[in-house]
Amino acid sequence: MQTAAVKRLPISSWSMEDRPSDKMIELGTNALTDAELLSIVIGSGTHKASAVDIAKHLLADHQNNLHELGKAEFNEICETEGIGTSIACRIMAAIELGKRRQMAQMGDHPDLSTAFRVHQFMRPFCQDLKVEEAHLLLMNQNYRLIKHIKLSQGSITETLMDIRLIMKYAVLNNATILTVCHNHPSENTCPSRMDDEITKAIQNACKLMRIYFADHVIVCTENYYSYRENGKV
Repeated sequence: MQTAAVKRLPISSWSMEDRPSDKMIELGTNALTDAELLSIVIGSGTHKASAVDIAKHLLADHQNNLHELGKAEFNEICETEGIGTSIACRIMAAIELGKRRQMAQMGDHPDLSTAFRVHQFMRPFCQDLKVEEAHLLLMNQNYRLIKHIKLSQGSITETLMDIRLIMKYAVLNNATILTVCHNHPSENTCPSRMDDEITKAIQNACKLMRIYFADHVIVCTENYYSYRENGKV
C-alpha cells in the first residue's frame, strides 16, 4: 500500500507569522520579533521545524535574551537542533556586525574625556566577555583617542595590568593622557581591593612620567564604575 504524498501549501498561503521576510518588507524590521529576525538570518528550516521554530529554540537555549546569545561561543550555537556550521557562521557574523556598528558610531579618534564616553566606547569590546580583560586607552591633550590596546586577559574574577608595559605604550605613542579599563563579567561594578591597588600604582607611575592619568573605568554592560567620578584618582 502506497503512502499518500503530503501536499505542501504554497508559501503565499502561509500566515504572516510564517513569512518573516514578507512581514519585514510590508511592516518594517521593527514589527518583527527577535525570533522572526533570527529566522531570516537562519534562512530555511528542516523537515522537523521551520526557521522560526529553530530561532525560538535557539533563543530559549540562551534565556530568551539576545544579550546572552551574543555571549555564546560557536559550538554552543551549533548545539541547537537545526543549526549547522553555515547557519552558526551567519548568526555569529550578524552578532559581530551589530558590535561593529556600535564601534563605528564612535569614529576613529573619539573624545574620551568622560567615564560615560569611555563606557560607550568600550562596551562593544567587553559586553560579551566571559572573563576579565584589561584595556589601555591612549589619548592626546584633547582627550582624543590615539590608540586602544588590549593589555591582558584573565580569569572570571581577575586580570593583570603590567604597569611597565602601560608606560612603555604611552611613551611610544606620544600619549599625554591615559585611561585604563577592565570589565567585570559578573556585572557587579564595585571595585575589588586589587583594583584599588593597581589604580594607585598606575597613578604613581603616571606622576613620575608626567602623563595625566584620567581614569580607571570598570565596564559592565549597562553601567560602569569610574575612579575619577568617585574621587579616587
